[in-house]
Amino acid sequence: MSQLEEIGLGQWASGRGEPNNLSISQSPNHRLVSLSQPCPGLTAAAFLQHGSGQARVYWADGRLTLAGFGTAAELFAWGELRFQQIETQARQLFAHSIIEGDDAAAPHLFGGFAFRDDFTPDNTWSVFHPAHFILPHFQLRQNGTQSWLTLNALLPPDEDPALVLPDLREALALLLKHLRKTEGSEGKLLAASPRHLTPSPLPIHYPLPYPQWAEMIGQATRQMRQGEMAKVVLARVGEIRLAETVAIDMALANLTTRYPNCTTFLFEPRPHHAFFGATPELLVQVQGTQVETMALAGSIRRGRDSQEDAALGQTLLADPKSRHEHNLVVQSIHRRLAPLSQTLTIPQTGLLQLSYIQHLHTPITGTLCQKRGILPLVETLHPTPALGGSPRPQAMAFIRAAEPVTRGWYAAPIGWIDPQLDGAFAVAIRSAVTQRERVWLYAGAGIVADSQPQAEWDETELKFSPIRQVLEIK
Repeated sequence: MSQLEEIGLGQWASGRGEPNNLSISQSPNHRLVSLSQPCPGLTAAAFLQHGSGQARVYWADGRLTLAGFGTAAELFAWGELRFQQIETQARQLFAHSIIEGDDAAAPHLFGGFAFRDDFTPDNTWSVFHPAHFILPHFQLRQNGTQSWLTLNALLPPDEDPALVLPDLREALALLLKHLRKTEGSEGKLLAASPRHLTPSPLPIHYPLPYPQWAEMIGQATRQMRQGEMAKVVLARVGEIRLAETVAIDMALANLTTRYPNCTTFLFEPRPHHAFFGATPELLVQVQGTQVETMALAGSIRRGRDSQEDAALGQTLLADPKSRHEHNLVVQSIHRRLAPLSQTLTIPQTGLLQLSYIQHLHTPITGTLCQKRGILPLVETLHPTPALGGSPRPQAMAFIRAAEPVTRGWYAAPIGWIDPQLDGAFAVAIRSAVTQRERVWLYAGAGIVADSQPQAEWDETELKFSPIRQVLEIK
């Protein structure tokens, strides 16, 4: 029996007796009811821990933290129209919904998309769809010093919301009381400091050996010298089997502590089948007509002291290869957003410095011509040359033909959508997908005409380090 069942909340955590994977497309007449109340002092780590054994989601970007568990509804889509299909389902879900409580605590969908629209789930990504979103039954939202706890339920068409609302309010109060009662135990420990996991006794297996990597880069640079492509991003995968089931909560705590300037995310649609990471790259954020994105391409390691660190940063800023790679991303974003925007501000390129790596970084903001919601912008920008290449069709064709292992959701959009269909999506890099004790790590490098295979191999090794460190993989 789960903790929720012990306190009488099992019916709400399991869809009130309905299947956990209640799909909006299969249940178009169901009505969303969402209730919220303030919950100051409740930590996201403790909240997420209570959802262990259920579907769970998490997002923390330094400004906003979202966490959720249980499944009130799921949205799925496939193929070239997956962005439009998810938008249609999201509108349908939020239409005629009853939302009681603070607007800031409104229900949020969380999920993402596969990198390619022809993605077919394989062994590694067996429970992930080409487009997959979850509306959690229980949601925690933290913004600055304010916190809200939300309960979401999808009611059958023949059920009167007025008769159900008292039970929902009681269930929400009961959950908050239970969370506060147990807040001082494992949740605070998870949030307090990095925890140690059992190191893996086995080495990482790389399905793509260096000679094949070098040949793949050689093929790409030859096409670039012939004028067929300007850039392509190529990815590597590392496979490992740990001595025990991956402790996702501890991994998230470690990522949050080690990489506070990144967006930490988790999408766990089934227990122990999780995609998580700490990405420095925002794909796009939309609120009304305000849009925010960034160009992030070109990287170098951090220095051992401040003097070496500054010298490395200046080397990166002055490197023709890195500047060319970065400018392709800036130009592509401008080309795609300009027709949709009244204004677009692109400042001078600078550095984004993380604990282990520094990137060329250009923040981009603008005002859209009209309110479009987040998903049309996600479709417009994905993939940017930072993760796909330029021109996009040629780069995607090369990736499809050359990479021996599917990317799944790696380097793809992951994020959240609110009832106004605004939201934020990050690019899912510095990430891993897990199945109990099995882990697949992903990293990529931008290839241009003068790229050298060994340097790009070393760059991907550096990008593997966030997940290796938090899982203590040697």
